[in-house]
Amino acid sequence: MIEYLNIFIQVVEQGSFTKAADILQIHRPTVSKAIQKIEDDLGVKLIHRTTRKLSITAEGDEFYHHARHVLADVNDMMAIFSPTLPPRGRLRLDVPLALAHAILIPNLKDFQTRYPGIEVVLVSSDKKSDLITEGVDCLVRLGALHNSSFISRRIGDIRMVTCAAPSYLQQHGLPETLADLKQHRAVNFFSEHSRDVMEWKFIEDGSVVTLHPASSVLVDNSDILLSCGLAGLGIIQATYVALAPYIASGALEEVLTQYPSVSKPVAVMYPDRRYLSPKVRVFIDWFSDVLSMKLH
Repeated sequence: MIEYLNIFIQVVEQGSFTKAADILQIHRPTVSKAIQKIEDDLGVKLIHRTTRKLSITAEGDEFYHHARHVLADVNDMMAIFSPTLPPRGRLRLDVPLALAHAILIPNLKDFQTRYPGIEVVLVSSDKKSDLITEGVDCLVRLGALHNSSFISRRIGDIRMVTCAAPSYLQQHGLPETLADLKQHRAVNFFSEHSRDVMEWKFIEDGSVVTLHPASSVLVDNSDILLSCGLAGLGIIQATYVALAPYIASGALEEVLTQYPSVSKPVAVMYPDRRYLSPKVRVFIDWFSDVLSMKLH
């Protein structure tokens, strides 16, 4: 049955019996028989065949996602109990946009060189994901974590910085104290999941001060946050690694430097399973090292 599942997955992903047969290096009739066998055992139609193309049914789409999970678990199990085998397979990651741009992607070639058998599927957004239903193997998250159904591992803290475009400062002036923020407008980030607006946190006289600056624009995407800041729509607070190139070029100016922003924790999360997949384990170890070098 595992062989049949692999054939079915290839047919769906290639959209062709012939292409699936070529990839698997088997005869096309073998592919047809495998699909027919699965459909007969299940009693449902998984794929509609025509002379020109294939189309997957709703049942076939659901079966495909389950089949991928089953096959991935089997491959992971083999890798776990065969330590001499290098990690391999598809690794589906969900990484915040800011970290993907500034840290993951510039260093991803190194990961591919070390683990050529791992195919990375990168989903990058600032929205919360469901690890199980979306088939994500590992998430990287910024800030406090609230979901206890996943295993999480804190791998570092990332510096936050407060900035504004020169055009904004020319029009509205430079804030010199935290109290001055009341006279300014901010581009604020809100959580798509909870609709909560992100707090701005500073250190003043050794204590944490939490503020909610008035918004000129509210966004749920860090790329849009940056674009709004560059356009002079308001003061922004974001990760230093994401804003550093723009600070260096003069496109953004750091403000309120006498009040350090509170760093945010960076954590990785993965499904609560008995065994940690080798491909997830090597990614977590590798990304932890990369993050540590980037931040020091």
